[in-house]
Amino acid sequence: MDIDYLKQWIGRSETRTDTIAPTPIDALNALLDRDDAPAAVGDAVPPLWHWMYFLPIVRSSQVGADGHPMRGGFLPPVPLPRRMIAGGRINYTHALRVGDVVTRHARILAVEHKQGRTGDLVFVTVRNEFSTERGMALAEEQDIVYREVTPPGAAPAAPAQLAPASHLWDRKFTPDEVILFKFSALTLNGHRIHYDHPYVTQVEGYPGLIVHGPLIAILLADLVRRHVPQRSVARLTYRGIHPTFNTGPFLLCGSPEGETGALLWSRSLQGELTMQASATFR
Repeated sequence: MDIDYLKQWIGRSETRTDTIAPTPIDALNALLDRDDAPAAVGDAVPPLWHWMYFLPIVRSSQVGADGHPMRGGFLPPVPLPRRMIAGGRINYTHALRVGDVVTRHARILAVEHKQGRTGDLVFVTVRNEFSTERGMALAEEQDIVYREVTPPGAAPAAPAQLAPASHLWDRKFTPDEVILFKFSALTLNGHRIHYDHPYVTQVEGYPGLIVHGPLIAILLADLVRRHVPQRSVARLTYRGIHPTFNTGPFLLCGSPEGETGALLWSRSLQGELTMQASATFR
């Protein structure tokens, strides 16, 4: 792998504009079984729900066999077959609002090569800045990981990391096929691991459909809204630990961290930690 060639993408940028329409918010409210009133002009966009805007518009001829856009374009053409969001960090200056015309400036911050237990890993970090007529609303950094397919007979999986034993908040969530399909549609995510059961089990070798990392992060942020609706989020971080499959329900957990924020995580019913997150309140 020519990592020096891939690092030539560092500093590349693109700018797009989108309008915050109410329909995606209403659709996600329904998906999450919230009782919110229909979204109206001026309503604040909840934390992380900006992921339903600035969607990837890709011609069918430019889609790969896995349903993702083919390598290249704005992101570097990393020659590894599997890719997913590994984690991210978001700082909020003010909320986006329904009706806002928003400009997103995206820039590649880093391209890093690592050696994992089962082969090469490449991490690409992208910074997105979202601005309205009121100034910059939020700045986000996303870590995208590319990795090899795990071959038969590869090193065994690392021991499961156990989730914290106690928490004050929790919600059980069942990621059935319809929910995963609808979230893929809401975010225009064509990655077949989220909705194509024969593909994900027979081609990629997973035990079931993979729950979107962004969906889990949104659910964790939503847990904060359900338990401390009076607080606004100034910073939110999340990191994927282990894939979550739709082979059964999983738990969303959290606990306040003093008066300033909350610790959040998702876990399997067997206690395995799958995502860590934290929220800092304004």
